[in-house]
Amino acid sequence: MEWFALYTKPRNEKKVAENLAALGIEVYCPLVTTIKQWSDRKKKVESPLIPSYVFVKIEEANRKDVFQVSGVVQYVFWLGKPAKIKPHEIEALKTQLAAPLVKVAIETWTPNTEIQINEGPFKNQKAIVDKVSTNKVTLILKSLGIRLVLDL
Repeated sequence: MEWFALYTKPRNEKKVAENLAALGIEVYCPLVTTIKQWSDRKKKVESPLIPSYVFVKIEEANRKDVFQVSGVVQYVFWLGKPAKIKPHEIEALKTQLAAPLVKVAIETWTPNTEIQINEGPFKNQKAIVDKVSTNKVTLILKSLGIRLVLDL
């Protein structure tokens, strides 16, 4: 069995993961807990680490079974084929999300600087610093095709 990346409708990641698991498909939706501030309260909210994506471990012959679930859009493709995710990459993601958060000093980061991420879920990825503010930094991870906003 191989791991594949699925693209989902926006804000359907958790529901898609639940429904795929109910079908007996091994699924992984990496979640992070953040504190959301409303005008009257604060609340801890679990949100997907990678919006609109879930990972499934499924036989090549059974790949079509995921489309029984509402909210699944398509597989993520690489070079014309569904992108296969290496098992050690999924395990590394699980391990890093279980590890405590590490605070990072960003005084020396400037926009358009390329950096190497040394810790966390994106360990060993190269990123380009897009924006730096007093409480946020935005990184672009070209290899994954995502923009990552870090709250400090």
